[in-house]
Amino acid sequence: MNFKRNNASNDEPEINLIPMIDVLLVIIIFLMLTTTYSRFADLNINLPTAENNPSQSILEPKELEVIITADGEIKIGDSLLSAQASNDEILNLLETQKNNLNKNKADENLLLIISADAKTPHQRVIDIMQLSQKIGIEKISFSIEELRK
Repeated sequence: MNFKRNNASNDEPEINLIPMIDVLLVIIIFLMLTTTYSRFADLNINLPTAENNPSQSILEPKELEVIITADGEIKIGDSLLSAQASNDEILNLLETQKNNLNKNKADENLLLIISADAKTPHQRVIDIMQLSQKIGIEKISFSIEELRK
């Protein structure tokens, strides 16, 4: 019998990278599709919940958003106020942001959206509402999370 030894030591091992690249691309696409983006990335707040009945309006109002954290920090537009901010400071910032949004003084289509954490002191929200009334903002809305049934 003729037994020949197959000398496989000359062959170098190969690693095929193409299947690994395919798997990584699928994972990246999956992560891109399932990632959610939050509007409130700046401040960590938990919105109160309620049933949502969307209303339809003909004119899209200009929106001024006020975010209040559970700690009492207030963000109006791009400006952040500490929890110890006085009502005068809040009023001045509200008026400045209103004037920046509302170049035409006769435009009454400005909507104030209050996004307050569920644990925010009630008085802080009432203060914002009263201060916005002083500067002539009549339309106020609250951000909520929709209850899922």
